[in-house]
Amino acid sequence: MQHLLQDKKGVVFGVANKRSIAWACAQSLARAGMQLAFTYAGERLEKGVRDLASELPGSLCLPCDVTQPDSMDKVFEDLKYEWGTLDFMLHGVAFAKREELQGDFFNTSREGYALAHEVSAYSLTALTRRALPLMEGRAGSIVTLSYIGSERVVPNYNVMGIAKAALEASVRYLAHDLGPRGIRCNAISAGPIRTLSASGVQGFTEILDHIASHSPLRRNITAEEVGDTCLFLASDLSRGMTGSVLYVDAGYHVMGV
Repeated sequence: MQHLLQDKKGVVFGVANKRSIAWACAQSLARAGMQLAFTYAGERLEKGVRDLASELPGSLCLPCDVTQPDSMDKVFEDLKYEWGTLDFMLHGVAFAKREELQGDFFNTSREGYALAHEVSAYSLTALTRRALPLMEGRAGSIVTLSYIGSERVVPNYNVMGIAKAALEASVRYLAHDLGPRGIRCNAISAGPIRTLSASGVQGFTEILDHIASHSPLRRNITAEEVGDTCLFLASDLSRGMTGSVLYVDAGYHVMGV
C-alpha cells in the first residue's frame, strides 16, 4: 500500500484540526505516497492547518473561502503553477449555524438554509468545475464526505441533513458529467465521529451511544477507517466505481430499528 498513490497529487478541503475526518483521510493518502495540498478557511484556522501540513513533507497550504469565487479560483491557479496537474480532490467542507442544529427543522431560517447549502453542497460543484482542467484525462478521483442524515431523520441534524442530501445528488450528476472525461466522483457516508463540526449538533453524545449499541458491529467507527476508504476511492483499486455512496458506519445503515 505504501506506493499505491506514488507520484499522485491531491488537494484536501476541510481540515480544521487533528480530529477532522479530512485529516485522517490525508494521512492515509500520504502514507500511500500522494503529495498533498491543504486549504484553510480564514486566519483562525491557518496555524493549525499549517502545523498539520508540516507533518507531511512536501505539502502545500493555501487559503480558501468556498463562499468566495475569487478565493477558489486562486487555489487552482496556485495548484496549476506548483504542479500543473491534479489527480485527486477531497471535499470535506461543511457548515451550518449552530442555532440551526437544534430544535424543530421547520424553524430553519432562510439565511441559515442558504448558507448550509452553499458551503456544504454547492461548494463541491464549484470546486469540481475549477479542478476539471487540471484533472481531465488523468483517471482522477473526487471524494466528498456525507452522513446518513441525508436520507433519514437524525434529531437536530436538521438543515445539514437536507444539505447532505443535495451533496449526494450532486455526486451522481457530477459522476455522469465527469465520467467521459476520465474522472470519478464518489461519496463516503461516515458514521458519527467527534469532530469540530459534530460538536455543534445538539445531543451528539446520545447519537454515539445509540450507534454503539445498535450497529451490527456494536461500536462506533474511527476516523482512520474513513481515511482508508478514502485511500481506496483515490486509487486504481476503485477504478470501476463512480456515483456511489460508500457507508463506513459499522453497518448502521442496514438497520431498520
